[in-house]
Parts: sequence; C-alpha cells; structure tokens
Amino acid sequence: MLYFHIPFCKQKCSYCNFHFSTSLDFKDEMISAIKKELFLRKDELQDNNLQSLYFGGGTPSILKADELKSIIDEVLKYFTFDKDIEITIEANPDDLDKNFLKDLSRTEINRLSIGTQSFFDDDLKMMNRAHNSSEAESSIKRSQDFGFENISIDLIYGSPTSNFGIWKQNLNKTIELEVPHVSSYALTIEPKTALNQWIKQKKIAAPNEYEQNKEFYYMSEFLKDHGFNHYEISNFGKPEFHSKHNSAYWKYREYLGIGPSAHSYNGRNERSWNIANNKRYIDFLHKNQLTKETEILSEKDQFNEMLMIGLRTTWGVDLVSLKEKCSAETFDYLQNEIQQKVEDGILIMEHNHLKIPEKHWFMADGIASDLFLV
Repeated sequence: MLYFHIPFCKQKCSYCNFHFSTSLDFKDEMISAIKKELFLRKDELQDNNLQSLYFGGGTPSILKADELKSIIDEVLKYFTFDKDIEITIEANPDDLDKNFLKDLSRTEINRLSIGTQSFFDDDLKMMNRAHNSSEAESSIKRSQDFGFENISIDLIYGSPTSNFGIWKQNLNKTIELEVPHVSSYALTIEPKTALNQWIKQKKIAAPNEYEQNKEFYYMSEFLKDHGFNHYEISNFGKPEFHSKHNSAYWKYREYLGIGPSAHSYNGRNERSWNIANNKRYIDFLHKNQLTKETEILSEKDQFNEMLMIGLRTTWGVDLVSLKEKCSAETFDYLQNEIQQKVEDGILIMEHNHLKIPEKHWFMADGIASDLFLV
C-alpha cells in the first residue's frame, strides 16, 4: 500500500486539525519533493506489486490531473500495479468540474472519495466548507457521468446545525444518488480549531452525544437495509466496494506514507512519520535527506494497537496473529480480561477472532481501552 499526503487546501474547515497549507506557493517544489522521497524510500515496502494507492490530504483534488498523473508515473518506475489495483483520490465537490473530471478519467485513478459532509447549506457553512449543497449533489452525478462508479462520500453526523430529520434526508439523498460507499463520522471537537473556539465562546452548541448515538445506529440499520455492509465503525460499503486501502490499515498490513506528516508502518514493529512542515520537508528532500522520525513498537504498543484497530471492524481481532506478536503472559492476560465481557455479551468470540457486537460499536474505543496494557 502506498499513501501520498497532499498538504494543500483552499480554506480551513472549522473542525479540521490535519496538516495542510492554504498557500500553493510551493506546489511545484512539493510535488518534486514527494517524488524524491518516493525514490529514497521505495525499498521500504516488502512487496513492490501494489494493491492500493491513495491520494489523501489536505485536498489532493487541488492539484491538476496531469500533476497527479506525473506522481502515478513516478510510482510506476519502482512498483507494479496489481490488475485490480484501487487508486483513490480524495476530492472536494467544488473541484469536480467537467474539465477536471475529463482529465482525471484519462488517468489510472479509479476511485473518488468525495468530501460531501452534508447536503444542507447550514451544515456546510458551519463547517466552513468551500462547496454548497447544490455542488454536493451535482459533483457526484457529474463524476458518475464521467465513468467513476467506485465513489465514496464522507458524511458528518451530530452537527449542532443539524437534527435527526435532516440526517435522515442526508442518508436518503445518498441512496437516491446510488453512492456505493459511505464514510461517516460524528462531529468531534478538536483542539486549536475554529469549532472548538466557537463552542468555548458559546457561539454554537456542543455536539450532543445522545443524538450522535441515535443517528449512528439509525444510519447503520438504514444503510444495511439498502444493501451496504457495515464493515468498520465509520465505513459502509456495498459488496465489491469496500475500501481496499483502508481495510489494509485495519488488518495491520504494511504501508508507506509519502509527504509531510504522512505515517508509515512496516507490518511488524516499526512506525515512522514525516515532519508536519511543508517548507522544511521540501528543504530536506532538496538535499536528499529524509524528514522522518521512527519508533520501534513495544509488545505493549502492538498489543494495544491491534485491539484498538481490530475491534472497530466486523472481522475483529485475529487472535492467532495477536498471539504471535505477544508473550504467553500477555495473551493469558487478555483471555482473563475478556472473560466477563464475553459473558456479558460486550465481546464475542468467532473462529479465533475477538469482536464487539455491532450494537456496542458506538462505545468500541472505550471497550478496547479497557483491555489495554498500561
């Protein structure tokens, strides 16, 4: 798996704390630096036949199609593509005009992840999105017209500008547009964001956890009734439309992240991440120097991460793999800790996999953290 972090956006969303810049002054230099980092790190992946390639950010659709194509061409110098490779680009609705989609359809990109967030203007204004409700809908239809069938949209629930009725309409619109994949997240308040400041100043109400819980479970049943699989807490896909890339993250497989702030994992016990500073990233790569920091994951780290990630999914934690990564003492600890939760129905065991029943998924992170080594 290969991931590219494109650290540019038109404007800052009120809830976002990801790394990006609204200035495109160093766009060409950034693309060159990304290609240079790829060259320097190409041997870190054990398998040079890629099953997935993902452009995230930031807003990758802020680049021109030929700039994205140039990065793909660079990848093909060092890697081969699986015949069923999934190549995703995150895109904002306002970027998906006819010219861009026409050019994009001529590249190898075959999956769009569209940052719709809502089909209602009040929500979009509060989130400080660059698009409006009309663009949210038309961008999906236009993408389909240009042959993009593998489309995922992001939706945010539990917004103080929304309510249960509006949330139902967002989901109905998703079905009406025949979108085959949905990634949906509760609105969360992150530090150092405009939304956090507005809530502190009482300009806007804080999200209501009860309402978010209600909307989450309604969404789950509604989308399943319309042919979706709920395969990860925040992800729903029709058969054959699950995200290959994100599923590999959740199954603890290796991946290489390129670009400022991008993370990598070697599939065993090593994680690394790049500096979250565009200019310094470019300057380092200009001198053929990497900007990454690396940590060796302890047994405790690996154990906790596998629980946190696996318990968010429909397939759960592979206990055979977990047992290989930890000591007998640690595995015995887990078996003792889960016994009461299994009896209470909070956890279940199926074919050597530990899972959380879907009715408890909204509390999955808390359930997993109860099992952590400290």
